[in-house]
Amino acid sequence: MTATTCTFPNDRGHDLAARLELPDGETVGAAIFAHCFTCSKDLRVERQLIQALTDEGFAVLSFDFAGLGRSEGDFARSTFTANVGDLRAAAAHLTETVAPPTLLVGHSLGGAAVLSVAPDLPSVRAVATIGAPADPAHVMHLLEGDLDAIQRDGSAVVTIGGRQITVGRDFVDDLTRHEPAARSAQFRGATLIMHSPVDELVGIDNAERIYDATRHPKSFVSLDDADHLLTDAADATYAATVIAAWAGRYLPTP
Repeated sequence: MTATTCTFPNDRGHDLAARLELPDGETVGAAIFAHCFTCSKDLRVERQLIQALTDEGFAVLSFDFAGLGRSEGDFARSTFTANVGDLRAAAAHLTETVAPPTLLVGHSLGGAAVLSVAPDLPSVRAVATIGAPADPAHVMHLLEGDLDAIQRDGSAVVTIGGRQITVGRDFVDDLTRHEPAARSAQFRGATLIMHSPVDELVGIDNAERIYDATRHPKSFVSLDDADHLLTDAADATYAATVIAAWAGRYLPTP
């Protein structure tokens, strides 16, 4: 595997920190990986997922959404709409440097983002989500108890998954304007939905809603007893290898 760090601009003028990883052998496809809410491309589980995809022959571009990780921007001023815009910028960068993306993979809220952007990217043939919410507004239950402060003061420091992060009013208000499940119905490619039935952050009913709204060909794979963040390395590796094997059926010849 060959890995290089890089940056690319989003539509708001922020430089987004990214990593492009190329397989040692034949490249079977170009993929973009979107990380989970408040995470980064460098979180251990995200690195394991990306590594497994690269091992299966994918060139993978991962990046930090604006205001997170090493990317420029202020997360307190970010929105889900902005995250979708960052994905479009990532697709443009991957097209210019390697090849147009054929596979999108998203974890948690990143899964909702790839469902939302896929219909706008003609080169994408397959989308895979891991623990994705059917409705981004689902995130608001994680902010319970802080919503009043966010609305009153414009932003507030909240604790999510043991991490403190500043969330702004625009982010909260924007969540209610998106329906990734409805957007998935507009995607003409293949969709794989992966979810754990014991996920305590994003319930399994979200997978059902996405599956019902999505066109065929579509597939569902249970992640059994995995937690939301796939903290067991075996769960992350399993998810990535299944995604790679599944996507190969729908991607064009390398």
